[in-house]
Amino acid sequence: MTAPPHVPAWRRAATVWRRSIQARVVISTLLLSAVVVSLVGWVLLQQVTDGLVQSKRDSAVAESTRATAEAQRRLSAANGNDFDAGTQLTQLVSTLVSRGSVQGYEIVLTGPIAGSGSGVAAGPGTSNTPGVLSDSIPERLRSRVERGSGDETSYTFATIRYTDASGRPAVPGVVTGSQVTLPADGGTYTLYYLFPMTEQQDTLSLVRRALVTGGALLLVLVGGLTWLVTRQVVTPVRLARRVAERLASGRLEERMHVRGDDDIARLGTSFNQMAASLQKQIRQLEELSRVQRRFVSDVSHELRTPLTTVRMAGDVLHDARERFDPPTARAAELLQNELDRFEMLLADLLEISRFDAGAAVLDLEDVNLVDLAHRVVESTRALAERRGTVVVVQAGERPCVAEVDPRRVERIVRNLITNAIDYADSKDVVVMVESSEEATALAVRDHGVGLRPGDAAMVFNRFWRADPARARTTGGTGLGLSISLEDAHLHGGWLQAWGEPGAGAQFRLTLPRRAGDRIGASPLPLVPADAALGQVGADYARVDRRPVGRKAGTP
Repeated sequence: MTAPPHVPAWRRAATVWRRSIQARVVISTLLLSAVVVSLVGWVLLQQVTDGLVQSKRDSAVAESTRATAEAQRRLSAANGNDFDAGTQLTQLVSTLVSRGSVQGYEIVLTGPIAGSGSGVAAGPGTSNTPGVLSDSIPERLRSRVERGSGDETSYTFATIRYTDASGRPAVPGVVTGSQVTLPADGGTYTLYYLFPMTEQQDTLSLVRRALVTGGALLLVLVGGLTWLVTRQVVTPVRLARRVAERLASGRLEERMHVRGDDDIARLGTSFNQMAASLQKQIRQLEELSRVQRRFVSDVSHELRTPLTTVRMAGDVLHDARERFDPPTARAAELLQNELDRFEMLLADLLEISRFDAGAAVLDLEDVNLVDLAHRVVESTRALAERRGTVVVVQAGERPCVAEVDPRRVERIVRNLITNAIDYADSKDVVVMVESSEEATALAVRDHGVGLRPGDAAMVFNRFWRADPARARTTGGTGLGLSISLEDAHLHGGWLQAWGEPGAGAQFRLTLPRRAGDRIGASPLPLVPADAALGQVGADYARVDRRPVGRKAGTP
């Protein structure tokens, strides 16, 4: 067994999207819901973030202000034994570090600031909480604090970094800065408080996880509800589609199962009523068609015996017409001509009845269509001369051999050529034969009256004529092109027509090289190269890609 071809996932998804209303509704609802949930979640997360940041900023500024005021008060209340600058700095840093460990912040003390006290030189001295890097303080905050007044607290957001030995990762935080004066030397020092936002990060992570989890559950809930709701609507539609397909395949007794009294149930009831009406009408048409085919077949067979008798009597009269008076002789000739036409009509009716009954079969053999075309042209030479028309055969260089029934194909070509001669208005008729790897084509081109818009789709109908008022010279029955189309379909080929008023017409027969093969394209164009294509020509050009009537094996 041959493994089925692999179909890409995107193609399968595209097929599901194109064919399933339920899938489109559910996916569209999920996408829109995802957009809405994302927007709402983003807004909520921004509001929570702003609230947490603002709260942390306010508490950090308040706490640093209180701690600075408390530190300044302690320094101012120190006694004379504590006026050593180093001792005061050590006690100040120790107190602040102890307070920070309880309140959850770190400190950095730098200074003194240049020109802040008599005899005190500016220095880069730094004291801080163990493990904190002093470069966590942004330069813009350092400049603002050093230029500010002593009772002012400045803040900014920054990343607090720690030494590698502490093993703590860098975290965002709020950094505040203020000034403090050391009584021992009168110098002004800058005091920075670093408030990590670890708790706020954890809170935001928790809120983010909650929003994602809630949003995902909400999308699942919305998708499930949408699927259930659309299923209630789509399931009856799918059942109706299946029933319609069965009806189209000929199972006219199929009906929908109707439950309830809602809109879908009423639709099902109406569908069943329509199906019942169609079944009744189709049965009537089938019976009428069967009776008609039976009538044509019976009448055709029943007429053969009296026609044979009349033919024998007509032949006797026609052979003896030289001994009759002129009116009687003319009557004998007219009788013979009409008997010939009647016999042709009867043969065509019998052939049509075989097609209708599905009894037509092919007697296949390899045939050179070029030789067949020359043979038909030679047999119609007398008719062409009476009409003042010259029939020319143009063949390609490739061999034009196909496996066909020579009798039926010759009948098709004869019908096309005689029809072209009849409507050529004494202009030349060109028969073109060409072949490809898969098909062989024969086209008959005339430059006569042509076809009106829409005639190309009707020219193969039984007893249809392009110009009912036009006098016929070939004595046709009106069934030739219809039988030719059936013969082409029996071979698995195409018979197509093109024409424009005043520009002539072209009929193209396309047959597979081997019996049973499918045809993808014809070796000859349907629209001739010498045709001036207007809108009508463009319409017929589309017919070239989609044959007139139907292909063999297609409804």
